[in-house]
Amino acid sequence: MSILGRVKMDIVISDPRYVPPTDPGPFDRFLLRFINDPRDLPIAYLLLFYALTTYPGAFLVFWTGSPWVGLAYFLAHFAIHQDRCILMLHNTSHRVLFKPSFRILNSYIPWVMGAFFGEPGIGYFSHHMGMHHPENNLETDLSTTMPYQRDSFLHFLIYFMKFMTTTFLILPMYLYRHKRGALWWRTMIGEIGFYVVCSLGLWVAPVGTLFVFLLPFLFVRFLMMWGNWGQHAFVDGDRPGNCYVNSITCINTRYNRRCFNDGYHIGHHLKANRHFSDLPGDLERNLATYATEGAFVFNGIDFFQVSLYLFLGRYNWLARHFVPLQGQPTDEAAIIALLRSRTAPIHRDLVAAAAA
Repeated sequence: MSILGRVKMDIVISDPRYVPPTDPGPFDRFLLRFINDPRDLPIAYLLLFYALTTYPGAFLVFWTGSPWVGLAYFLAHFAIHQDRCILMLHNTSHRVLFKPSFRILNSYIPWVMGAFFGEPGIGYFSHHMGMHHPENNLETDLSTTMPYQRDSFLHFLIYFMKFMTTTFLILPMYLYRHKRGALWWRTMIGEIGFYVVCSLGLWVAPVGTLFVFLLPFLFVRFLMMWGNWGQHAFVDGDRPGNCYVNSITCINTRYNRRCFNDGYHIGHHLKANRHFSDLPGDLERNLATYATEGAFVFNGIDFFQVSLYLFLGRYNWLARHFVPLQGQPTDEAAIIALLRSRTAPIHRDLVAAAAA
């Protein structure tokens, strides 16, 4: 733990960092034979824990056909695994987990595990790596938040429904136009295959298909859009392509401890393949730049809470967690005014002018 420095109020960062073990145990040494980076041991352990708990549970749901068993499985899976698995997929999309000798295992997470936690095939990878990072939340990004009033739950629902109903058309078209052919056809195979299998499953084993595959699929997409909304809720209309002011950073949260420091979204967009354990230190080293650029940092809340507070209109709650960097206001009323100024819709002509 360390102090963030003199350009802001004193905050101690408690989010996880990598500490090399002095004496790795035998099982750690066994796992390290397979993975590229020793800092990814938590992901390797998560893979094993997931396999030992999820697959037997899913089998039990299909075997019994009981809606109560299905509901118990879904709730337990959601509470234990859901958030961590999504961020495991996120991190392994940016940084290859397994060594070249075991590269076939790199397909296991998206193509096998992904179907159980709501992200079948490489649809997530194709959108996140093939579109979201290159487009950087600008209007050509399928998940852009810019055209919306970002403290409006109604606008969020429109945003979510648009994503749900157009992804299967817009994403493949985007990939095809940008000559990302391998992503295009693999995305189509994954998406269509999932829908076909689930359609057959609803006929043959409706309870298992519903609770093991369909409900996670629907809930995950809703939660990912909820989280992405918070990540990109405060956008400077004059600089919408600037990562410092189209994303936010959330520090010192349970979510960061569970989900591989996902709260450091500015640092992630600045360098997408930065290891999650390096993100707190990167913030500390570059805090003066964050201040100069006008970045928003929140302490003690995560992206999902940011979205919730916006939908409830509780700017005062957001202000209490706002970390005033050098040059930013410290008075609650002034902080609220600053936050409000960054949630208004950004229209097409403004985006075009800013990008020119």
